[in-house]
Amino acid sequence: MIEVSDVIYDYATARALFGVSFKVDAGAVLALVGPNGAGKTTLMRCMAALDAPTQGQIRIAGIDTQDDPRGVHAAIGYLPDFFGLYDELSVHRSLTYAARSRGVPQADAEGAVLEAARRVQLDDRLNARAGELSRGLRQRLAIAQTIVHRPRVLLLDEPAAGLDPEARRSLSDLILSLAGEGMTIVVSSHILSELEDYSTQMLMIRDGQVAGGGVVAAGGGLRDGARISVTFAEPPADLAARLAGLGLTVERLDGADAVILAQADEDDAEVLARLIGAGLKVKAFQPARKTLEDAYLAEVRR
Repeated sequence: MIEVSDVIYDYATARALFGVSFKVDAGAVLALVGPNGAGKTTLMRCMAALDAPTQGQIRIAGIDTQDDPRGVHAAIGYLPDFFGLYDELSVHRSLTYAARSRGVPQADAEGAVLEAARRVQLDDRLNARAGELSRGLRQRLAIAQTIVHRPRVLLLDEPAAGLDPEARRSLSDLILSLAGEGMTIVVSSHILSELEDYSTQMLMIRDGQVAGGGVVAAGGGLRDGARISVTFAEPPADLAARLAGLGLTVERLDGADAVILAQADEDDAEVLARLIGAGLKVKAFQPARKTLEDAYLAEVRR
């Protein structure tokens, strides 16, 4: 659905992207992560056919961003980090304008407007002026404008900025719902906790380049076997060596707390029996979910 090949982007005084390449399958939710200034926004603008790369090619839903930028605009929804709204327009008129300008037929516009407003929980504020909305509600309206034409690909640059915890949860639910309907979504952020609930893949950008292993799975299942979180009571000074001596792979060890990787054919009960049989005092023992931060740090180490 998204193909980025050897993309280079130069500003007047500096190079922002250095040969970036990756692919995103249809229906995936890609977390585009990296520190501030890494080149994420530049890459997003190139994907949205707003900036032309100095070199390389980008295809969105089979459309080349340089050969047919208008076709790309019709196929995508793009929410930039800093967005603008027409403050004098009501929510209803803002969404109607967004729908019609993105090619929604007049006969279908009203239904598209009401559906988009409902999805971002603004259907009770259709007559409110955009300029009267709070920061969080303005963000919801901006998101509604990006999905009102039911795009095939959605590009969101820092979409949770300014949203309260409840609104962030609603955004997560919306992204999951859209992805479940087959929409391909790219969400850029440097705050991993914002991406945790809905990302299926991750791509790390550092210094304008793809870092780590390229596009990787996000969440659980990044490794074969189970990840187990263990807390030891009175951990011995040679705990790391003793765990290694038991044939256990230790992903992380911090004082009395450890994350152990079990073999694919080994269940949790067997691991626990080995620990206790070695005389280690186990205080807590439970499956450990692999977080997006774990995936990020693993790619950094690569």
